[in-house]
Amino acid sequence: MLFDYLKKGADSAAGKSFEPEVREIERVSMDIDLSGVSGTKKRVVHGNSQSIPINCVKPNPNQPRLEMDEDALNELAASIENYGLMQPITVRQTIPFEYELVAGHRRLEACRMLGMDYIPATVIRASGTDSAIMALVENIQRENLNYIEEAEAYQTLLGEHGLTQEELAAKLGKSQSTIANKIRILRLPVNVRAVLCEYGLTERHARALLKLPDEERQMEALDKITKNELNVARTEALIERMLRRDKERPKTEKQPARLPKTLKDIRIFSNTIKKAVDLMNKSGVGATAKRREAEDCIEYLITIPKE
Repeated sequence: MLFDYLKKGADSAAGKSFEPEVREIERVSMDIDLSGVSGTKKRVVHGNSQSIPINCVKPNPNQPRLEMDEDALNELAASIENYGLMQPITVRQTIPFEYELVAGHRRLEACRMLGMDYIPATVIRASGTDSAIMALVENIQRENLNYIEEAEAYQTLLGEHGLTQEELAAKLGKSQSTIANKIRILRLPVNVRAVLCEYGLTERHARALLKLPDEERQMEALDKITKNELNVARTEALIERMLRRDKERPKTEKQPARLPKTLKDIRIFSNTIKKAVDLMNKSGVGATAKRREAEDCIEYLITIPKE
């Protein structure tokens, strides 16, 4: 029970004795209603940083970065050697004594270069899909990915983890159209994408090339773009000219389709004849085939009994 002891201020000031007035205070209810707290939002629980054996850390199978700048990696290794690892890597435990990297690919590789046996790491609880998304987000935020690697990472998340473009956009804080435009770049053939990366051409260069109908025309355009160091505006103008020329070019008569090279091999036809004769013999016909080679041809004499 709570009581309030009130003293008579005036009497106290006058030096007179007094009787304290005791009054019971109404107790305030301390019950807390948690029913309105939503438990639907998924949270990833982070652990404390700890030191784990570096050999127990396996690479992330969904690592979006395909290439690593060797000079930048050497600089990072030198910095870690001098000042230590400022930010622990992030991992998730898959089985006892084995971890899968979530974030910190370059830091992990730099520490391995230095021959470190242990590495500071934050162990989190995350699903395979969450791990893949966090690896992608880290690389996007650090601007270490080129747009083709980013598009390939999006495609992996959509294909292997069953996400829709809308779901992926919501998780990454991007619009669905941004995701769709990135993935469209993957329609370009592998050789075209390789040239784009090699010469450091932009995403807008890549999107302009999508207007051309096939790899041959795209590579033709790339040859002019790289030789003349065309910017995006001049690249788009070049491609429009190429499309106009293609449209104005008179249509030639359609050439008959050529047989594939493999069908020109005479051995294929010889085997066909042999199989036909064998089939007749298995059916009880008793056919025979005699083969004779001349200078300019091969002759077959096939005998089929009438009865």
